[in-house]
Amino acid sequence: MRLDGRRQSSNVQDRRGGGGSGKRVAGIGGIGAMIIAAIVVWISGGNPLSVINMQGITGGGEGQEIQGTYEPTAQEQEYAQFASTILAGTEDVWTEEFKKMGLTYTPPKMVLYTGSTQSACGQGQASMGPFYCSGDQTVYIDLSFFDQLQKQMGAEGDFACAYVIAHEVGHHVQNLLGTLNDTHREMSRVSTTAANQLSVRLELQADYYAGVWAYHDNEMFGSLEPGDIEEGLRAASKIGDDYLQKQAQGYAVPETFNHGRSDQRVRWLERGAKTGSVAGGDTFKPAYNNL
Repeated sequence: MRLDGRRQSSNVQDRRGGGGSGKRVAGIGGIGAMIIAAIVVWISGGNPLSVINMQGITGGGEGQEIQGTYEPTAQEQEYAQFASTILAGTEDVWTEEFKKMGLTYTPPKMVLYTGSTQSACGQGQASMGPFYCSGDQTVYIDLSFFDQLQKQMGAEGDFACAYVIAHEVGHHVQNLLGTLNDTHREMSRVSTTAANQLSVRLELQADYYAGVWAYHDNEMFGSLEPGDIEEGLRAASKIGDDYLQKQAQGYAVPETFNHGRSDQRVRWLERGAKTGSVAGGDTFKPAYNNL
């Protein structure tokens, strides 16, 4: 991506190393224990969001606080500047898109943290990945996730990281438009399988909104370079429920999907990036099998 000379957001709070909540790492088992617990839920036919909740965190331990002075690496500082720049881009794009709808966009905050931190949705931990908390309208990111995304998950490239941020901001857009709360209320009234399907619709719409952001950010700033969108699509393919379940246990359990299959995530991200139309992102209208 071409980001030289771009502004950084003023809505970023840096808690790395304990800035506001103390530097912590996960307790016994850490990331491994969290992932294993989620796999057990998957195999049992349940919803892994009960273990790893990307939109409203309910669990996790307090972790163990690390003593000593925290010094970010040069790579982490680069990630922090990148995240702040991408957040600023989402502010610019969504401010204009909301104006077109006759609405006012209130940007989310972003918290950069290390290990774990407190949110209005509960204790957030790095093992949960980036998440959006509607309770405080904040995106939370432990920057080590970007290393995991590129080195462990094979989703390389700066746009892959930008897509992750834009997806979480997409949940904020849903929150401002009322979609998030309406869907969560409906999820509380239906069966687990039906709730999972509603969750998939939310996630695919957030993917679509990430594509919409990419389209308009490029229109505003000429930010996209050849191959950038492909990086995002590759990242989307690596975080589909079917792909992750097959990697974890050798097979997929479709009724437990809550983020969408890889091909669905790729399709909706690509559709948003090609059209740039907010109105084209209604993932709640099509029949579930046609998403």
